[in-house]
Amino acid sequence: MEQAIFGGGCFWCLEPVFRALAGVCDVQPGYCGGHVDAPTYEQVCAHDTGHVEVVRIDYDPQQVSYRTLLEVFFGTHDPTTPDRQGHDIGPQYASVIFYQDDAQRLAAQAVRDEVQAHFDSPICTRIQPAGTFWPAEPLHREYYRQHPEQGYCQFVIAPKMAKFRQKYANLLGRA
Repeated sequence: MEQAIFGGGCFWCLEPVFRALAGVCDVQPGYCGGHVDAPTYEQVCAHDTGHVEVVRIDYDPQQVSYRTLLEVFFGTHDPTTPDRQGHDIGPQYASVIFYQDDAQRLAAQAVRDEVQAHFDSPICTRIQPAGTFWPAEPLHREYYRQHPEQGYCQFVIAPKMAKFRQKYANLLGRA
């Protein structure tokens, strides 16, 4: 089992995308990249900690490669908007790849450079060492699955998931 940590906007949006991929065993929302131990959602949203909302992905590299995870990451959020995804604005929504080792760092740089051709604006995704991952509060785990009727889930996540399922149908492992 290996791990990847990505920040690409609200972790409620990232979690269902990666959970749906074949070879992904678990996805945990959380926080990474800041300067406070055990930050809370409220602290992160108040911009007091320097953390980014992220997902930590546990995956089987025999079933899905880190490169594939990176391609899905870049294909399911806007990596050209600093500290923003749609109406979600703030440094906690930064596009960032937290690498675990040099192999992940090099892969992230290569994929970022390759996908730049698909964007009109420069990619601003940061690539930096992982540091400590802090799990988010339990209420954030599988938020989309547990609250499909919630407005944010209906109007932001559901359309994103529909596009994702269409674009990456060959990579899906579960609904």
